[in-house]
Amino acid sequence: MTFKVLLIDDEPGALEGMQLWIDWPGIGFEVCGTGSNGVEGLKLIKELQPDLVVTDVNMPLMNGLEMIASWQEEQTRGVRFVILSGYSEFEYAQRALRYGVNHYLLKPIIPEEAEKELAEIHKVLVQEKEEQSLNQIASYEEIVSGIKTMLQGQPSDPAAASLLGRVSEIRERWNFCLVQTEADAFAELRGQAAALLYQEEAMYLIDLDMNRFGIVYGQSGSKDGEQASCRMLWELVRLYAGQRVFIVTGEEAGDLLQIGHSYRTAKAAMIYKFYDTAYDRIFRYEQISKGPLNYHYDQLQLVERITLAVTLLDQEALQEAIHSAARSFREMLIAPEIVKKAVIHIMCRIMEYVEKTSETKPGQLFGKYELPGLSDSVYILSDLMELLLACGTEGIELLAKEQSKQSQGVVQEVNDYIREHFRERLTLKKLGEIFYMHPAYLGQLLLKKNGLSFNELIHDLRIEEAARLLEQSELKNSEIAERVGYSHYGQFFKQFEARMRMSPNEYKKRSTMF
Repeated sequence: MTFKVLLIDDEPGALEGMQLWIDWPGIGFEVCGTGSNGVEGLKLIKELQPDLVVTDVNMPLMNGLEMIASWQEEQTRGVRFVILSGYSEFEYAQRALRYGVNHYLLKPIIPEEAEKELAEIHKVLVQEKEEQSLNQIASYEEIVSGIKTMLQGQPSDPAAASLLGRVSEIRERWNFCLVQTEADAFAELRGQAAALLYQEEAMYLIDLDMNRFGIVYGQSGSKDGEQASCRMLWELVRLYAGQRVFIVTGEEAGDLLQIGHSYRTAKAAMIYKFYDTAYDRIFRYEQISKGPLNYHYDQLQLVERITLAVTLLDQEALQEAIHSAARSFREMLIAPEIVKKAVIHIMCRIMEYVEKTSETKPGQLFGKYELPGLSDSVYILSDLMELLLACGTEGIELLAKEQSKQSQGVVQEVNDYIREHFRERLTLKKLGEIFYMHPAYLGQLLLKKNGLSFNELIHDLRIEEAARLLEQSELKNSEIAERVGYSHYGQFFKQFEARMRMSPNEYKKRSTMF
């Protein structure tokens, strides 16, 4: 354990000698600064906060004993002093005993003797530090225990109430910061918070349930005091960057004994954090400007709309349905637990349908999206909707892949059917009903397989048949048009001319010439 030492002497050579001749690191000290008189020494003690001050007695402006007396009158923090004196100044050493200074070194300094004396002081400082730490830990635990008792609504015993009353006086205002994390990240994030708050004054970490912990913190009326507590909370936000963590604060209380109110308002703010747009910021109770949460929502239409989009392999419709649902949730301020139940139900429907109609392994999607823990997870609305979109998109991709496999053999059957029935009023919708396929998807398959659209294929087959009949029969053109499937002669004429580059009559005349 290393302690800071401040050296004060008006003789530059003496200062340099103390720094060079004494093995400060070897006996557990580091020199944090030097001064040349008592006035400068007081200023340096305040700025550098040393654990030990080694000072000469006889100095200009203010001697060493006057400096020690002045510091002890202020009583701002405990500092040990060692005085330097020669044999002729021994009476100064005797006077120093009245100030509680019982360590002195004779000039000129003998390094071995000085190091031995300073090593003893180091042992005493270590012992004091350990005792101080134990006392701080005991006091900290008592304060935390008393706060938890109040949060649970239990009456505090007089001793605990008295302790909290004394703690309350060190700050003018108190508040509760509530932190919620994912279950698998709780231990690590809680540890980071504990390390950050270690030995911070007026800040106490409170363990709660449901992957939550709290930070009770005080703020003073000064700007510096307020900035200190805010700085610690924002440092926590910085530490948790990239994690799904909710950090909220309640309404301030003027007394630590009223911290229960801050806790309850922080819990209320935690619910509304669901509708925030980012994780990496602190949500305050004062930001709740909307009305009460709505716990009634008819999810049937939403479920049907999204599952239909998936079954039809319609990615655009899926995105629109989810974006519309998100807007509806936000506008109606639906309670997060209701939204999560709706999302879980929809995802279950998607997964069940995909597993039933494809070769997806049972439980594959359920395991990937961890539905059992979703109700207690830490999600803002936008990310929850993105999770639902990802599930629906993956469902569509798996179904499309499965249909692609199955359709390879079906397309030939469809083409055979079209060639046999092209003379009839044939549509993609009718073909879809016959072969149990969505019309749009079937049209895409036929285009990919044949290199031309369904309608173009029908017209080609009809005109090909019409040309054969014009060559081989005495039927009228209108009769041929009707026989190959056209109800209007004008349509037949248009399609024939487009494909054969001549009219039906011109084609018939040309056929008779050869």
